[in-house]
Amino acid sequence: MHGARREINMSALRELLSTAVAFGVSDIHIKVDSPGIFRLNGALIEASSHCYAQEEVRRIVDEILPAHERRHYETDHESDFSLQEPEVGRFRATVFNSHGLPVISLRHVKTLIPSFAELHLPSSIEQIALVPRGIIIASGSTGSGKSTTLAAMIQHINLHQRCRIVTIEDPVEFVFEDRQSIISQREVGLDTPSFHSALKHVLRQDPDVIMIGEMRDAQSFIAALTASETGHLIFTTMHTDTAGQAVSRILNFFPPTERDQVRMSLATNLQAVICQRLTPACAGGVVPAVEILRSTPTVRKLIEKNILDKLPDAIETGGEDQMQTFNQSIYNLVKSGVISEAEGMLRASNPEALKRNLKGIFLDEARRILST
Repeated sequence: MHGARREINMSALRELLSTAVAFGVSDIHIKVDSPGIFRLNGALIEASSHCYAQEEVRRIVDEILPAHERRHYETDHESDFSLQEPEVGRFRATVFNSHGLPVISLRHVKTLIPSFAELHLPSSIEQIALVPRGIIIASGSTGSGKSTTLAAMIQHINLHQRCRIVTIEDPVEFVFEDRQSIISQREVGLDTPSFHSALKHVLRQDPDVIMIGEMRDAQSFIAALTASETGHLIFTTMHTDTAGQAVSRILNFFPPTERDQVRMSLATNLQAVICQRLTPACAGGVVPAVEILRSTPTVRKLIEKNILDKLPDAIETGGEDQMQTFNQSIYNLVKSGVISEAEGMLRASNPEALKRNLKGIFLDEARRILST
């Protein structure tokens, strides 16, 4: 009987996932007493009129939850893992409880790792990806595409350099094939018990490049900092709304008595912060507005002296060093007809300044502020 239930249950889930992939859906949500929900180009739409019963959702959870995550879900009532549906695709899955009932969220992970051009990323990110050492952070809100950008950067190294790359992810999203580089991907829960355990041992695995799925706490950052100080290149992600906020977020991991020392090390080892906001494109789909902070003498000096509130001004005036603010990125996207002015205004850090810029009015306030 259980086998029959499994066949019916997985057949229904497979059909839902197949439909999602066929229509280019990014996310699928399943909850009790609700129809399946798709996220398509940022909008939520009903997948069908069928509402999932409580037992139906519980059976789906029972079937897709990996053995190594069962105890974690039973105790913490939430679990992240990867799901591979043969001939359909790979999905990043999250199962969690709401009002005591299971909810399932799945994100389709494309098997082909897109290029920078396909992602509409600035060409300067190609150069950032190939720096020899230091820390590179991809930041943005959930669903902003930072993991995809990180994958494109790792793939760029894989295609152009002979390196030993180790990734630590929760869960593994994009699966890399060795090209010029040798890549080992480690999934938390499956290949290692925790990020901390993996980071403790990673330097013994002879890496040139280390990708940490997410910078979560002081311990993660200290491990990344130690690796970068010994000549390694570190990629990671953070949840911040702007590039400059990434610096403050890292410092907030630490007690006030330790921040001065951490800030000095960060000034030396931070190479770049790439922050993204996905924006609906006029031709359909989405494109990223991208803010870029680079490790320039001015940026290093501001971090060393703890003048972090001036980092946005350094970014705005750093065009010669291939830096750009969200406003500058959005301005270029609007002027080139890639996105509409209305969508740009919704995502600009300073809509009023963007409105002036689009009218041809540019004030050099940032350069004046930096000089004071």
